[in-house]
Amino acid sequence: MPLISVTNLTFSYGGSYDNIFENVGFQLDTDWKLGFTGRNGRGKTTFLNLLLGKYPYGGAITSPVDFEYSPYDVPDKTLDTAGVLAKLLPGCEDWRIQRELGLLDISETVLQRPFDTLSNGEQTKILLAALFLKDNRFLLIDEPTNHLDLGARRVVGDYLNTKKGFILVSHDRAFLDSCIDHILCINRTNIEIQKGNFSTWRHNKQLQDNFELAENEKLIKDIRQLREAARRTASWSDRAENRKIGFDPVKTEKSKNRRPTEGAKSKKMMSRAKTLQSRQQTAIKEKSKLLKNIETSEPLKIAPLKYHSDRLADLENVSISYDGAAVCSGVTFSIRRGDKIALRGKNGSGKSSILKLLCGEAVPYTGTLRLGSRLTISYIPQDTSGLSGSLKDYAAAYGIDESLFKAILRKLDFSRVQFEKDMENFSDGQKKKTLIARSLSQQAHLYIWDEPLNFIDVLSRMQIKTLLTSYAPTLLFVEHDRAFCENIATKTVYL
Repeated sequence: MPLISVTNLTFSYGGSYDNIFENVGFQLDTDWKLGFTGRNGRGKTTFLNLLLGKYPYGGAITSPVDFEYSPYDVPDKTLDTAGVLAKLLPGCEDWRIQRELGLLDISETVLQRPFDTLSNGEQTKILLAALFLKDNRFLLIDEPTNHLDLGARRVVGDYLNTKKGFILVSHDRAFLDSCIDHILCINRTNIEIQKGNFSTWRHNKQLQDNFELAENEKLIKDIRQLREAARRTASWSDRAENRKIGFDPVKTEKSKNRRPTEGAKSKKMMSRAKTLQSRQQTAIKEKSKLLKNIETSEPLKIAPLKYHSDRLADLENVSISYDGAAVCSGVTFSIRRGDKIALRGKNGSGKSSILKLLCGEAVPYTGTLRLGSRLTISYIPQDTSGLSGSLKDYAAAYGIDESLFKAILRKLDFSRVQFEKDMENFSDGQKKKTLIARSLSQQAHLYIWDEPLNFIDVLSRMQIKTLLTSYAPTLLFVEHDRAFCENIATKTVYL
């Protein structure tokens, strides 16, 4: 049972005032199938990079095996897939490559195709196969599901379930449940490890949160009662002390033992006041230990415009081709007011192209497309790589209210310090949240979202699901999170 040991790990990026990790310590078994979760921006990818030795850090990380990270960088994607694998796996036997491709439901014919002609899902599977063909490695798998359709997610989940010795970063609950046996979670103030899948961890987290909330209410009540009792006792003590000091036994009382009695009473009341104060301080300290890791998520809002007609758009027998190669054909559906339409299909089936066509991009097509007059569309693209500059300038460029935009980001767990950063330095999840917040700040008749949940943490996914079920925006979306689609879609279009 070889162990990876993390001791007193401390790290912050240059120029930052806050540590991302501070004196963190834990151990990982190299045979675990470890799911890695936590809200966006907490340091998941940073931790993987620290394991890889990319940044200097305080403390120590010791491991009996080397680390290997996926997705790999492929410098020349014009090479055929066999050539890409040859560079990643020099000397690897063909039968081993063919075995892994078979387990991932990939035809051997892709080996002769240029790598850049493969769909994103096919590329992900190829790079995963290369990862698991590395010997004596502990594998670091970063968000493999982002470009996988539902069928491919099931295949990759089943594949990973047959493996061991990896950390898997993912926010897809069903996918994590299918292939992990431990959870590593970055909370607000610590890192915790639990045995079980994501659902087990989530259930235990809710139980712990409920317990802490109940304890917090109880301690608030206790502290209030102790403060009131201490106030009364202090008042009694003061009165007893005054009687002891101002007492003249000759003038006011015949008993010569009265002064010692008053002194004893005063001492007793002062002692009781100190005891109550001590109990109060203990209760306050106990209360301060609670609620530190409870994740809050304020409800989001959206203000869609009401369209003057019931029908917003129609597609009839639409076909899309690039360089003579058909991507999709015979696509026919209508978008009516209040629809929430999930566009489904395998990777490379033309889903993103249909969305871009509706948004007015220059997509080559045949067939009929009718868009309602003066139709306002808010679009979230799949790609976030172009984000750079300040949030203030970004809001101004899109003509949205900066205060509303930033308020939505705060609800999506952005800290105020993030507002001062260049968007280029955001995590992938934070970039996606920026696109979502911009779209929610826009008033539109139709919202078109292309894989909005890529890189988005579980709690934020739940916020977005609640938003879409609570309000009635007209929405056309592509998403591969099965639970999200089942809860949101009022209609499904298959390509």
